[in-house]
Amino acid sequence: MKYRSLGRTGWKLSEISFGAWAIGGAWGNVHDEESMATLHAALDGGVNFFDTADVYGDGRSERLLAKLKRERKEKFYIATKAGRRLPKQTTENYSRKDINAFVHRSLENLKTDTIDLLQLHCPPTKVYYRPNVFGILDDLVTMAPKLALFWYQNQPSSSPRASPG
Repeated sequence: MKYRSLGRTGWKLSEISFGAWAIGGAWGNVHDEESMATLHAALDGGVNFFDTADVYGDGRSERLLAKLKRERKEKFYIATKAGRRLPKQTTENYSRKDINAFVHRSLENLKTDTIDLLQLHCPPTKVYYRPNVFGILDDLVTMAPKLALFWYQNQPSSSPRASPG
């Protein structure tokens, strides 16, 4: 497996990641035993970067990744997403209350104190031009810290924001 650095984080991520949408169970019959065997095989193959979301199987894929963390000792990174739980995809709904709720739900699902990487899950384009949304995310990185890193695109300074230390 080849690895690449993620910005200035010091993280070395596998060039191949594991997308955990399917193990959430929304697309047919999925068995946790098979999902766990697949997650273990990915780690055995050198994958150390897993992509999930709070809506994949209503948090099921996040919970399976939490189980993998308990069963394995090697370091791996989990990127999750937030925002698709909103009843309506409007810029106004990307509020401190809602973002905090998404983050706390993922923290519970992942059985962790800090999310490695949070991505906004297909937000309306206008969200990218609302500095207060990114101020909320900055607060989660620096004040809580509940996030190690968040990522967004289409911003003038399109680089990850990382917690100090």
